[in-house]
Amino acid sequence: MQCSREIEEMVCVAKGPKHGPAPIPEEGKWVESKQISDISGFTHGVGWCAPQQGACKLTLNIKEGIIQEALVETLGCSGMTHSAAMAAEILPGKTLLEALNTDLVCDAINVAMRELFLQIAYGRSQSAFSEGGLTVGAGLEDLGKGLRSQIGTMYGTLPKGVRYLEMAEGYIMEIGLDENSEVIGYKYVQLGKMMEAIRKGVDPKEALEKNTGTYGRFAEAVKVIDPRKE
Repeated sequence: MQCSREIEEMVCVAKGPKHGPAPIPEEGKWVESKQISDISGFTHGVGWCAPQQGACKLTLNIKEGIIQEALVETLGCSGMTHSAAMAAEILPGKTLLEALNTDLVCDAINVAMRELFLQIAYGRSQSAFSEGGLTVGAGLEDLGKGLRSQIGTMYGTLPKGVRYLEMAEGYIMEIGLDENSEVIGYKYVQLGKMMEAIRKGVDPKEALEKNTGTYGRFAEAVKVIDPRKE
C-alpha cells in the first residue's frame, strides 16, 4: 500500500482501545460480524423497479455467508417472472456480498437484494433469535399448501365499484351482493390445491368442486356477479 510523502514523514501514534463491532443477533447467538462468513440468517426483502411497475419479494436462507435457499416472488410485470426464474438459479451458492454485486436481471429483484442485505447485515433477520436458524426448505414452507404465492388482486372504479379478483384463499369466481348491491361474500377456488389434485389423477371437474369454497354471507346474496365480466 502506498502512502503519500506527508504520511510517510509523520510520527507513528499507537492505537489504544480495540473497539470491535457491536454484536448482532444471529440464529440464537450474539455475533461480532467481521467478514461475510460470519453472517447467517433467514429473512425477506421487498424491492421495486425505477418506473415502479413491478415489485419483488425475495426470501433468502443464509448459512455462514453463503445463500443456501432463495424464494423469488414477483408482481406486476410479465418480464419479471422470467427474471425471477434466472435469479432463483443464480442466487444459491453465492456469498451474500457476491449476490449484492450480481445483476439479478430485474431492477426490482436487485433492489430487494439490497434491502435484504441491509436487514441481515444489521441482525434484523427473521431467525435472529431462533437457535440454529431455520432449515433449508423454510422458504418453500412460507408458500403454504399448494405452493403458490399469497396474492391479493382488487380493482375498483368510481362508476362501477369494487371487484375482488384474487384473495389469499384463491381465485375469486363470484361476488355476492345484498339488496343494496354491497359485497357480502365471495366464492373462490384454491388453484394450487386443485392442480395438485388433478396431477394426482382426480377428474378436473371433481377437483374444481372439492376446492371451491365461499366466504362471508355469500349464501344470503341477492345477486351474484362474475367480477371479471359483469
